Amino acid sequence: MKKKSDSARPEQRRTNWKLVGEILSGYRRYLVLATLSVLLSTAFSYAVPYVTSFTLDYVIQGIDSTIPAFLLPILAKLGGREYFVKNLFVCGVALFVFTGMNCLFTFTRRQNVAYASEGMAKGLRDRLYRHLEDVPYDYHKHASTGDLVQRCTSDVDTVRRFIQVQLMEIVRTLVMFVFAAIVMFTVNVKMTLISLAFMPVLTVSSFIYFKYVRRYFTASDEAEGALSTMLQENLTGMRVVRAFGQQKNEIEKFTNLNAAYRDKTYKLIKLLAYYWGLSDSVGYLQIALSLCMGVIAVHRGTFTLGNVALFTTYVAMLTWPVRQLGRILADMGKASVSLGRLDEILSAPVEKEPGKAQKPDLAGDIVFDKVCFGYERYNDVLDGVSFTAKPGQTVAILGATGSGKTSLVQLLQRLYVRTAGKITIAGVDVNDIEHGYLRR
Repeated sequence: MKKKSDSARPEQRRTNWKLVGEILSGYRRYLVLATLSVLLSTAFSYAVPYVTSFTLDYVIQGIDSTIPAFLLPILAKLGGREYFVKNLFVCGVALFVFTGMNCLFTFTRRQNVAYASEGMAKGLRDRLYRHLEDVPYDYHKHASTGDLVQRCTSDVDTVRRFIQVQLMEIVRTLVMFVFAAIVMFTVNVKMTLISLAFMPVLTVSSFIYFKYVRRYFTASDEAEGALSTMLQENLTGMRVVRAFGQQKNEIEKFTNLNAAYRDKTYKLIKLLAYYWGLSDSVGYLQIALSLCMGVIAVHRGTFTLGNVALFTTYVAMLTWPVRQLGRILADMGKASVSLGRLDEILSAPVEKEPGKAQKPDLAGDIVFDKVCFGYERYNDVLDGVSFTAKPGQTVAILGATGSGKTSLVQLLQRLYVRTAGKITIAGVDVNDIEHGYLRR
C-alpha cells in the first residue's frame, strides 16, 4: 500500500536554477546592495550591546580585562577611564549613533530587496503572459484555466515574498551567528558554549519542520488550484448550470473541494503552530540559562556584569534568526514548489509560425462529410460530423458541455473546405494538426 501511495504522489520538479537566474537578471545590483546593508546593519546592531558592556565594566567599575588589546592604546590617547567618567554622555552618543546607523542600513536593505522582488514579479508575470499567448491551442485545451490563474498569481506571489522577506534573512542569520560567535568566544569560551547550548536543537527542529512543511504546502497549493478551477468554470458557465438545473450538484462539488483545501491548509498551519511553540520554549529557555549561569559566574567572580548584559543580549538577538531559520527553509520549500509549477508553464513548447502561410480561396460551401477528430489518436472528440453551410447562411452549433463545440470551431479556423466536400488543410498533413488527429 505504501508503494502505491508513493507512486501516486506527483513528482516534484527540481529547481530550475537557470530560470532563477533569468528572473533575477537586471536586479542583481539591488541584491548586492542589500547584502552590504545586511553586513553593516548587523555590525552596528552588535556594537550597541558592546557599548553597554563597555560602559558597565570599563567606565563604571574600572575593569579593563574585557577590553580587546587593540582598543587599549586608543582609549589611552582619549584620556583613559577618567575621560569617559567625566564625559559619560559620549557612551550615550555612541549608542544613539550606532542605533541610528543600524536603522539606516536596515531601511536600505529592505528598500533594495523590495525593488528586486517587485521588479522580478512584474517581469515573471509578463513572461508568463507572453508564453501563454504563444503556446498552441492544444495546451489550453488540456490545461485548467483556474489552475493557470492560480499559478500566475499565488505562485508568483510566493516567489516574490520569499525574495523580499526571506532571501536576505538567510544572509542576515549567517552573518549574525558568525559575528556573535566571534565576539562571545573572545570574551569567555565556557559561557559561550553554555549560551549556545540549545541552538543545535533549534537548528535541527528547523530542518525537520522544513521537511514536512514542503509536502503540506504542495498539497495545499494543489487543492487551491482545484478550487480555483471549480470556481472559474462555474462563474463562466453559470448559464449552463442554471439551464440544466445543476446548482445543487455544483454547490456540493464546491463544498467538497473547499473542505479539502481547508483540511490541507489546516495541517500546514497546525505544523507552523507546533514549530513556533517549540522554538519559543527552547529560545526563552536558552536566554534564561544564559542569564542564570552569568549571574552565578558574577557571584563567583569569574564573570563581569557587563559581560552578562552582553551575552544575554546577544543570545536574545540570535534566538530570533535561528528560530526564523525554520520559516526561511519552509518558505524556501514553498518557493521551490511554486517555481516548479511556474517552470511547467514556461517549459511548454510554443506554437511555431508556419513560415510562408498560404492564402487559399475560401469561396464556396463549407461541407463536413463524416469527419472525426481527436486530440489523441483514436480517442475522438468529434465522431461522424456531417453538415453543409452555404455562403451567407447562419449555422447554430448546439450541444452539452464537453460535446466538442469549441473543437469544431477551432477546426474550422484551421481548415478550408472545397465544394466537393473533401477537407484539405493548407500546407499541413491531413493526419496531424497540432497534436490533434483528423480522420475522414
